[in-house]
Amino acid sequence: MKPRARGFTLIELMISVTLVAAISTGMLMAIRTSLITLQKTDDRLQSNRRVMSVEQILGRELSGVIPVMGMCATGGSIAVFNGNQQTLHLVSTYSMAEGARGYPRLLELQVLPAEGGTVRLIVNESLYTGPFSTTPFCAGGGFLPGQATPQSFVLADRLAYCRISYQQGNPENRFGESWLPVWTQTNLPAAVRIDMEPLVPDAARLPLVPVTVPIHINRDVNVPYVDSP
Repeated sequence: MKPRARGFTLIELMISVTLVAAISTGMLMAIRTSLITLQKTDDRLQSNRRVMSVEQILGRELSGVIPVMGMCATGGSIAVFNGNQQTLHLVSTYSMAEGARGYPRLLELQVLPAEGGTVRLIVNESLYTGPFSTTPFCAGGGFLPGQATPQSFVLADRLAYCRISYQQGNPENRFGESWLPVWTQTNLPAAVRIDMEPLVPDAARLPLVPVTVPIHINRDVNVPYVDSP
């Protein structure tokens, strides 16, 4: 005669349910902690990539500068590379839209106030088709400050400060030690430096450091260039 299977008592059933619930809760908490850690890691990687991309974009835009003259609304000519500590205009072979493969673009680097007493650095791009394509951006013998538009690209945001300066070249070795807050000379400077610092530094992420880009083009803008055999 076979022994009859013993059924679970109420206490054993409650203990089993409690153990299953505790194991399920522990697994869910472990999954939640893993997902939060993964999200934080992804946010940190994305932030670091943005910092690296800002430095790369500024380096490529500034190093791809073209020494050209433009026309103002008053009818006079002006060197397109023109700027101060908040605004810089230049024509570059590199653009956000097409990289180094497309047409030259007139770039406007502009420092604008943002919320919370911070500033941001934006760039506006427009197609450069010749000297008269700069006319809408120039009046009274000088370039106008850039304005934020829906097409503006924000290079850096929530900055404590952002300043642009220009290195005066040495005629003998092209490089000097003098940094100027304004550049209105016809020829190009030896280098451009963009000093910026985030309002709230984060030691766990890559910081936004000053970007210094040397300009190796030393062609005299006022001298017509003719390709002769």
